[in-house]
Amino acid sequence: MSKHSAKRTASLTLAAAAVLTLTLALVPSASADGPTGHQAPAPAPGSSVSGSPEGAFTRIADFYGSYIDAVYDGDGPTADRLRAFYLSEPLRAELRTWEETNHADGVLRAQNVPLRWKVTSTGSGTGRTNATVTLTWGSDTTEIHVQADLATRKIVSIRD
Repeated sequence: MSKHSAKRTASLTLAAAAVLTLTLALVPSASADGPTGHQAPAPAPGSSVSGSPEGAFTRIADFYGSYIDAVYDGDGPTADRLRAFYLSEPLRAELRTWEETNHADGVLRAQNVPLRWKVTSTGSGTGRTNATVTLTWGSDTTEIHVQADLATRKIVSIRD
């Protein structure tokens, strides 16, 4: 084996080890306890999540999943950036007013964070896509009706 070939093999081996270490460090544990002491449910074998950056419905689901994670983790700056990216400016202004009046998070329509969420498509029409977001709070659930613009993919309406 030549000197260059041995060096390249060693470099590739180190790079592969670094990638494997980084990958393992980023994989979340399915059995980690949350701050409430409850064990997070493990996904069923074969479970999957998919989406498309082109779809307004996918954007609704992406926003709610990411936003709930950020609020759950107490990461206000990330929650604010998610609002700026996914929500239309008129909706952000409407939410600020709603939040001042109701003393709660306008996106979640609550003062705390749900334990689970599900986004269900309820159809599209007149340039909008509609979804129902079901939030689970222990044994209770609430539904929020969300609309996104098909052209901009921005969320334009959040209603109880």
